[in-house]
Amino acid sequence: MATTMLRKSVLGIAGLAFAGGVFAGPAMHADAAPASHAKPVAVTVQADKPGVDKGKLIPHGVQGEQSRITLNDEQTKNVKAIIAGTKKSGLDERAAVISIATSLQESKLENLGHLGDRNDHDSLGLFQQRPSSGWGTPEQITDTVYSTMAFQKGLKQVDGWQDMPLTEAAQTVQVSAYPDAYAQWEQQAADLVAQHWNS
Repeated sequence: MATTMLRKSVLGIAGLAFAGGVFAGPAMHADAAPASHAKPVAVTVQADKPGVDKGKLIPHGVQGEQSRITLNDEQTKNVKAIIAGTKKSGLDERAAVISIATSLQESKLENLGHLGDRNDHDSLGLFQQRPSSGWGTPEQITDTVYSTMAFQKGLKQVDGWQDMPLTEAAQTVQVSAYPDAYAQWEQQAADLVAQHWNS
């Protein structure tokens, strides 16, 4: 299929091999501008709630041009589920920013079921995780808190993820054909964490 892109490489996490697959449908962003070589730019994080450590949200500044979408009620509910999963994993606001930015890139924060011909093999859920690659059962992967915790389990295995640019940390777990594409969502992800972390 002409619109599919191949994700290759394998990341061993907790004894399981997570292999990339064909990347298609809503998760594909062929027009995403490469961002890893762009200079960090100053950002202002919108903190609607007190108690959010703004320094943890975007410690390196955003990389490259930023994208933003308007969220519906279901997408906002999924943001809150990612934050709940982050807290359950015992991680901080930065892990939530990385997770939300990754989901924005992979699924636009939609909990995707099987997409038929456009499906990335058997990829499902907020993070386009594959049951055949050891991420969990289809039922688990489409559970938003479970899928968040599975992504973050992989993130915890990345040595020094806290000090990496967002796109590098996300790419190490996701192994995407477009490794720089995650960076474009960092500002919106940080704004969402600032808004919902204590809600």
